[in-house]
Amino acid sequence: MAEQLPRAEWTNREDLAALAVALGSGNARWVGGAVRDTLLGLAVKDIDMATTLLPQQVIERLDAVAIRSIPTGIEHGTITAVLPSGPVEITTLRRDVATDGRRAEVAFGSDWQEDAARRDFTINALYADPITLELSDWFGGLSDLAARRVRFIGDARQRIREDHLRILRYFRFQTRFGSQPADGEAESACADLASTLKGLSRERIGMETINLLGLSDPGPTVTRMAELGVLTQILPEARPEMLRELIGHERAQGIAPDPLRRLAALLPKDPALAEQVAARFRMSSAQKKRLATAARRDDPTGDARALAYRLGRSEALDRLLISGGSVAPLSGWEIPQFPLKGGEIVARGIKAGPEIARTLRVLEERWIAEGFPQRARVLEMLDEVLT
Repeated sequence: MAEQLPRAEWTNREDLAALAVALGSGNARWVGGAVRDTLLGLAVKDIDMATTLLPQQVIERLDAVAIRSIPTGIEHGTITAVLPSGPVEITTLRRDVATDGRRAEVAFGSDWQEDAARRDFTINALYADPITLELSDWFGGLSDLAARRVRFIGDARQRIREDHLRILRYFRFQTRFGSQPADGEAESACADLASTLKGLSRERIGMETINLLGLSDPGPTVTRMAELGVLTQILPEARPEMLRELIGHERAQGIAPDPLRRLAALLPKDPALAEQVAARFRMSSAQKKRLATAARRDDPTGDARALAYRLGRSEALDRLLISGGSVAPLSGWEIPQFPLKGGEIVARGIKAGPEIARTLRVLEERWIAEGFPQRARVLEMLDEVLT
């Protein structure tokens, strides 16, 4: 008897069952991450479906049962079904006609194995019938999953030449699912073709790098990327040893991973360089500012709460954790607002103008130095300053 996908919460959803019925028996199968993660007993986030139906046929069948659809990637065969439990991407079986390492020209097909052959890793090429949950595995994905082995389908170099981003995807999947030793052919191919990463958009590289750094412990993988010459191609400024130290500090203090903080740890103490990296990766203004703030780090001295008040909680955590300081004073502490307004000083007879701003700065610094006392103490400070 063929192996079956274990029953999981998502496989019992009524709206997903209705979707499968609408597409017709034998015309569609679950594929990719939902199948892989269910086999590993992990929570499933995104659900994808492959189908022999053409995109227009998918739209017509969904319309017939009042399921809203969005042509999110219709030129590549992808239609998104909008369901109560969340969106499902439905993609027509495909084969690559031409690729240049960044974009692929595809032709629609009807051969399940041919569709599986164009995917990146064996563990991502597992399909499950939505009715019977029977699994289809043409390239040893089930055995690789059991062995925690991340392996390219077919020739690793050919897979990378089709899409250069697969180099970074390999290291991300190796971090999340792989065991040691890693697949030698995959590592060799990534090392030999590392220079092809220069042909990708910086934004795509940035997104993949952030996804990698957000995993539980990317430290060993980033070190291996450096040894293989891959890290130099995407982040030549990186210092893997600092990332390992930060991850150790996060774990010791029970702080959840933060990919932006980890990127900051990889970079030298140079705010201008941090801004350059943020711009290179097409990050937002807020992300650029946070990286630059983290790059101004010093030794873990001073008051953690004062640091959080001046910089913000995330920025303070970045500085403290990268430098090895304690974040315990910030646990359960809400950053307060300075409990005094300029109008209250005017009411004491001080003329509006620069003197008000100067007095507020003096009082605020004393308030911080005393550990953020209540308003009554601030009013006492005001009396002291005015006399």
